[in-house]
Amino acid sequence: MPLTRDAKLMTGITLLLVPTIQFGGLTILGMLTQGAAGTGDGHATLNQLQMSLFRAGHAHAGVWLVLSLILQVLLDSANLSAVMKWLARIAAPVGTLALSGGFFGLAFNVGFRLLLYFGAAAMLVAVLLTGVGLLRNLRTG
Repeated sequence: MPLTRDAKLMTGITLLLVPTIQFGGLTILGMLTQGAAGTGDGHATLNQLQMSLFRAGHAHAGVWLVLSLILQVLLDSANLSAVMKWLARIAAPVGTLALSGGFFGLAFNVGFRLLLYFGAAAMLVAVLLTGVGLLRNLRTG
């Protein structure tokens, strides 16, 4: 199935986020093996709660990024207006960043929970729009 220009654009942009997840993996590896963030310079140690939030942020980043990529492809077959498709296309990677960033930020400041909620809402919008658009396409395609 060939991708539309819109799907190619958003998939390409979303794939550029992968190195940030890789860096997060390096950070967590350093924390687990050397007790400090990154390569183990000893400057950024985390308590157990912060470590758990970093793990959650990293795991959510990977999972939601993969879902965001899948949604870009599925939106090509969704029966939605151009505006609704673009809303879903943009909400997916933005939601991914906000969700995972909310976990990382929450490790240091409770106020970041709002970013977490925003990310969850953005992903919900992207998933629901894509699902509804695909179901609407059952009648026409």
